[in-house]
Amino acid sequence: MAEDTSSPMDRFCGSTFWNATQTWWTNDPDFTPCFEQTALVWTPCAFYWVFVIFDFYYLKASLDRNIPWNKLNVTKALVNLGLLVITALDLIMALIKKGGDSELPLYDLDVWGPIIKFATFLLVFIFIPLNRKYGVQTTGCQFIFWFLLTVLSIPRCRTEVRLESERQKILDSQQPSEQDFSWEEYQFVSFFIFFTFTSIMLILNCFADGLPRQTKYQRGENEIPELSASFLSRITYQWFDKMALKGYRNPLEEKDLWDLRPQDSCSEVMPIFAHHWNQNVRKNYKNKARVEPKAQFSNGNVTFENPHGEKNGRKKGMASIMPPIYKSFGGVFLFGALMKLFTDTLTFAQPQVLSLIISFVEAKEAEPEWKGIMYSVLLFVLAAAQTFILGQYFHRMFIVGLRIRTALINAIYRKALRISNSTKKESTVGEIVNLMAVDAQRFMELTTYLNMIWSAPLQIGLALYFLWQQLGPSVLAGLAVMIILIPVNGVIASRIKTYQIRQMKYKDERVKLMNEVLSGIKVLKLYAWEPSFEKQVLDIRDKEIATLRSTAYLNAGTSFLWSCAPFLVSLVTFATYVLTSEANQLSVEKVLVSINLFDLMKLPLTILPMLSVDIAETQVSVNRINKFLNSEELDPNSVLHDSSKPHPMSIENGEFSWGDEITLRNINIEVKKSSLVALVGTVGSGKSSVVQAFLGEMEKLAGVVNTVGKLAYVPQQAWIQNATVRDNILFGQTYDRKRYNKVIDACALRADIDILSAGDLTEIGEKGINLSGGQKQRISLARAVYSDADLYLLDDPLSAVDAHVGKHIFEEVIGPKGILARKSRVLVTHGVTFLPQVDSIYVLKMGEISESGTFDQLVKNKGAFADFIIQHLQEGNEEEEELNQIKRQISSTGDVPELLGTVEKAIKLARTESLSDSISVTSADSLMGGGGSLRRRAKRQDSHDSVASAASLKKKQEVEGKLIETEKSQTGGVEFAVYKHYIKSVGIFLSVATLVLNFVFQAFQIGSNLWLTKWANDEKVANDTGLRDMYLGVYGAFGFGQVATNFFSSLAISLGCLKCSQLLHQTLLYYNLRWPMELFDTTPLGRIVNRFSKDIDTIDNVLPFNIRVVIGQAYMVLATIVVISLSTPIFLAVIVPIAFLYYFAQRFYVATSRQLMRLESVSRSPIYSHFSETVTGASTIRAYNVGDRFIEESDAKVDKNQVCKYPSVIANRWLAIRLEMVGNLIILFASLFAVLGGQTNPGLVGLSVSYALQVTQTLNWLVRMSSDIETNIVSVERIKEYGETKQEAPWELEQDKNKPKNWPQEGRVEFQNFQVRYREGLDLVLRGVSFNIQGGEKVGIVGRTGAGKSSLTLALFRIIEAAGGRISIDGVDIASMGLHMLRSRLTIIPQDPVLFSGSLRINLDPFEIKTDDEIWKALELSHLKSFVKSLAAGLNHEISEGGENLSVGQRQLVCLARALLRKTKVLVLDEATAAVDLETDDLIQKTIRTEFKECTVLTIAHRLNTILDSDKVIVLDKGQITEFASPTELLDNPKSAFYSMAKDANLV
Repeated sequence: MAEDTSSPMDRFCGSTFWNATQTWWTNDPDFTPCFEQTALVWTPCAFYWVFVIFDFYYLKASLDRNIPWNKLNVTKALVNLGLLVITALDLIMALIKKGGDSELPLYDLDVWGPIIKFATFLLVFIFIPLNRKYGVQTTGCQFIFWFLLTVLSIPRCRTEVRLESERQKILDSQQPSEQDFSWEEYQFVSFFIFFTFTSIMLILNCFADGLPRQTKYQRGENEIPELSASFLSRITYQWFDKMALKGYRNPLEEKDLWDLRPQDSCSEVMPIFAHHWNQNVRKNYKNKARVEPKAQFSNGNVTFENPHGEKNGRKKGMASIMPPIYKSFGGVFLFGALMKLFTDTLTFAQPQVLSLIISFVEAKEAEPEWKGIMYSVLLFVLAAAQTFILGQYFHRMFIVGLRIRTALINAIYRKALRISNSTKKESTVGEIVNLMAVDAQRFMELTTYLNMIWSAPLQIGLALYFLWQQLGPSVLAGLAVMIILIPVNGVIASRIKTYQIRQMKYKDERVKLMNEVLSGIKVLKLYAWEPSFEKQVLDIRDKEIATLRSTAYLNAGTSFLWSCAPFLVSLVTFATYVLTSEANQLSVEKVLVSINLFDLMKLPLTILPMLSVDIAETQVSVNRINKFLNSEELDPNSVLHDSSKPHPMSIENGEFSWGDEITLRNINIEVKKSSLVALVGTVGSGKSSVVQAFLGEMEKLAGVVNTVGKLAYVPQQAWIQNATVRDNILFGQTYDRKRYNKVIDACALRADIDILSAGDLTEIGEKGINLSGGQKQRISLARAVYSDADLYLLDDPLSAVDAHVGKHIFEEVIGPKGILARKSRVLVTHGVTFLPQVDSIYVLKMGEISESGTFDQLVKNKGAFADFIIQHLQEGNEEEEELNQIKRQISSTGDVPELLGTVEKAIKLARTESLSDSISVTSADSLMGGGGSLRRRAKRQDSHDSVASAASLKKKQEVEGKLIETEKSQTGGVEFAVYKHYIKSVGIFLSVATLVLNFVFQAFQIGSNLWLTKWANDEKVANDTGLRDMYLGVYGAFGFGQVATNFFSSLAISLGCLKCSQLLHQTLLYYNLRWPMELFDTTPLGRIVNRFSKDIDTIDNVLPFNIRVVIGQAYMVLATIVVISLSTPIFLAVIVPIAFLYYFAQRFYVATSRQLMRLESVSRSPIYSHFSETVTGASTIRAYNVGDRFIEESDAKVDKNQVCKYPSVIANRWLAIRLEMVGNLIILFASLFAVLGGQTNPGLVGLSVSYALQVTQTLNWLVRMSSDIETNIVSVERIKEYGETKQEAPWELEQDKNKPKNWPQEGRVEFQNFQVRYREGLDLVLRGVSFNIQGGEKVGIVGRTGAGKSSLTLALFRIIEAAGGRISIDGVDIASMGLHMLRSRLTIIPQDPVLFSGSLRINLDPFEIKTDDEIWKALELSHLKSFVKSLAAGLNHEISEGGENLSVGQRQLVCLARALLRKTKVLVLDEATAAVDLETDDLIQKTIRTEFKECTVLTIAHRLNTILDSDKVIVLDKGQITEFASPTELLDNPKSAFYSMAKDANLV
């Protein structure tokens, strides 16, 4: 039998290895047995041996150990053993049955075949216990190995069965045969046992092993199914189905989300990154003295080394974050890159198969049908492989992105806790937060596309190579067109960018103005100034719209370029090809394959320029992060903790600076154990700096600072976290009720806590927004007291609290009898009152200690301290009794007459300006108030606020702890009404035009492709140039039609959307300004501003793009279906089930994904707000030494954000895999029907298949974008919702026009049984008030806080509408006129002076109706003339936001000037409380007395002496009038309430 065979493989098998006639050129294809037993078995084996390295890697990387033996892995082991046995048996049988004496020769195959199989099975077998031990639940290599082995054994099944039946025939033929079939029989049985076992192994490998017993991290109920999902489930994302289903049934909430994969959590990512970062930092030092161990994750701390290094370590350069990032995350990234390479190759295999299909259809009769089927299946397999690999690729890239973001955020956070003050000065908190919010985020977005750097050129190169094969050098013409288009595009893109920047600028301006308008909305309403500001906003908006319009034209330009690009390219290429030589003829195959290849080139060509911009931007981000991470840190060794020193706190010969010039010099301070040391001095003398020096916050230039023991620190500006009151006080310590209550009482917080809705469990807003200054200060103090430290640094803790509260706190907490009496304390103070009780005083002057000693010593010295006391007393903000105490103390020290004189004067002053509303100790600063500047603590309670707060308190008790209605996060879908509203706003004409133009565009596109195939099929063209030119011309015309319709359709849609967003903004603004005041009180400002910024921005920029894409893609899908159905009508039958599948995937995805996006954005902001809070409070965090706790909190917040982010990444993959499989099915059926159907026109077949090939991408985009539209249309919904809110009464009414110009002429004001409440559901604030004021009378209104004084004025302006009764002015009921008519005829000087940014002139006269002379006259009367004259710009002086660049007194005078300009018959004066010093106050009073002599003046008084000369006084109490008479009359009656108030104020 030994035939002489040619090839080595033939000799190896002893039979033919490859026989083309048997395998290819036949109607019944089959492989040779040799091929089946070698190539088809060794391929999977080779695969496994190559990729087994991954299995080892997974063993090493696994975080778990010890999977118990279970049915699955025991079965696996047994079946595997079975395979080993059967293979060994094969070898033994071969040695027995063949070779040696038997006549059957023994070939190499018989020996090596079983050995190779045995070795491979053994390797697989070894991994079963290994995987079990190391807790690996599933491995991809093994799955693929068994899959390949099973699939590739199928041909042999067929062969064996055929041979068996042939043997049966021989045996059945009854002829006595000499042949011995025992070896063949054995092979038959052994193969089928083998085949059964491999199939069983394949099925077993579809499941994952059990859960490991030991895990590094606790695995909760809620663990992510991915961890224990099998390989199959992982590549198809089938484990995500549960979440998709849940999200589809009802909107997902946070509790439905899975825990984070441990590998992605901070605690795994950080140590790796920190280790590489520290290595990198060390490389930058020349002196490599320090060798440190690997970054350990001890109790959750990662130490980052300071790249700034010790002062002596010479530095080579900046440590960059790039090398550590490569080293930490490069592995996964490279694996991803490998996958990308693989898919790129697969992409280019598709056009090749396409050309095979076309040539198959061309040679229909000659070729056997099975080849066509095989090509179709091949196309499907290629597409499916690409789908799965790309899915994994993107998944991997996203994970790398997430991990990089985690690493960067955490590195930035840890650095922010340690940066020195000079670094902090370089950048604002906002900029530092941006490093985290923008720069780290940008990294994450880039990682997905980073591989395009090499992938795009590779794809272009491959495409060119294949095109060259089709069309030769003519390709270069097409390429030239593409390359020319890139810079053109670049130019347009840069223009678009400039416009975008301009639009951002206008947007910021608009939002800033809106912000001011909304902040000062009350003043606008009182003055009836809304129209002027509405016009200002709309003017900016018009500029913004103009910019957007230019952008729209440019965008139409780019889309025009891109739509004509593929067409132009193919036109130029084909034209060059056919015109260069007679011999060049287009064939169908050439045309379609070329078009396909050009399409493949389009994407990388578009991405490259975009990518380069992105990379440049990321480079900027890298540099910014590097600069920050390399910046200087605080020196941890500047403060020593040497317990051998005599005193717990001391500074010896200290010199300190804040980074530039020296701030403190020659500082020597000693704080004895449990003594109280005061630091005093004028503003800016360096008192706080001394405290900072003790904390080690300043740069120490010389000297020694020493502290021994635990520190507590109360900063001057209280730092309050966004947490409950209790959390702020406990500050991470355990809650001890007795100690806590003691602290609360000592710090006078009891009353405040009782007022708060949920007691001490009330949330405090960001930066302590819902607390007064005094409350914040006291909470900050309580935190220090509760921490029970040894050393206390108190930086002016009494500045923001009222005098009596301050006294209480000093006695209970700080003073010699307080809680802290046993501790060592340093107190910075401005009050003179407490100084007699401290142990020693240090007086600071110009950054040096000018003198020190006890109170008595210093008074006798008559030095700087005496000057300080005199200066302080002249400011006059001490209570009378305190002054008496100081007077006693001073006189006891003997001869200091000038000091005593000053004290006497101060006492007199204090008497005149005592409070009218004497409120009890606690509530004074607790209600809201504490207003006023820090230095002059206002002791006069701001009454308006307190009414508001009294009202809000009631409301607070109704809704526990919530001041503000929570924003409804929209769940579920969006009603059709919203879409209708949007389309109506776009306008019917433009909407229809867009649809029609897009339709025509697709028609042209299909037309031009059909025309090309017709041309390619036309035989006559070869010898008729005229015909050829005609074909070329028509083709060109089709293209021109495409380009034109595309341009106009994208223009129509952009302009339509613009028109719409203009309209929506107008209505939003219109309705918003006409809200009643109560809505502004219950809606947080930020939320309204959000409508004007984010939602309008979405409608301006995001929605138009989404809609454009969706319309384009939807038509693309339609076109595909049309083309395929044209070619193979039977395809329509498949479309229905496919559409069904598609629809389901889309519905499930949209519901889940939308909610995940919402959750993700909700969980992202706490990271940043916590960070900015940390940056602001860094010094406090360091003082208390709780940095680690904050780092942990930040990590937890990042992890929580990942918990929401990860499923939304997976949701994208889940959808992509499902959609692309739907697309792949379309490819399969389109090509199958084309091959099997009777279609003989190769052009149509090719066209339908090439359309099908594009459909996957299109479907993907379509779903993404339509779900984006659903997410973003919510903005329209929100704006629509604001347009449907309650409105205030109309501004102007027809009948107003017939009132006289100078109404009210007399100024008679009459209240008749008037009742009013702030909002529905609250109690009445005025309960039936009646009084009558004659024209020209001056009336004072007094009453305790919350009596309803402010409500009276608000009702007069109809800011709050009557609940009963009426008010009439000059006999006209005010409820019968338009609001602006009423408000513009009354004048008010409000309590808090609100100014708007803009010129001074706009602030006085926003409608620009007064002449310059009138304005100057008003300024002169309000004593501002000289100030304005001194300004360079005069009346056009720019006022900054909120009037920041004027002093508070000047702002008050501007408000007076407004009133003088307006000068109406009725003036309401809501008296300014704290802001104005006495002189300004007198000026205002004088001016009002002279200028408003003839007018009716209503004064809401806080100080009685201002209204003693008025005609009448109204005394209000609890919303009712208790007294109404002239002041003299009331003072004569000792029983009257007015009398008792006057007595309190020492006026009688």
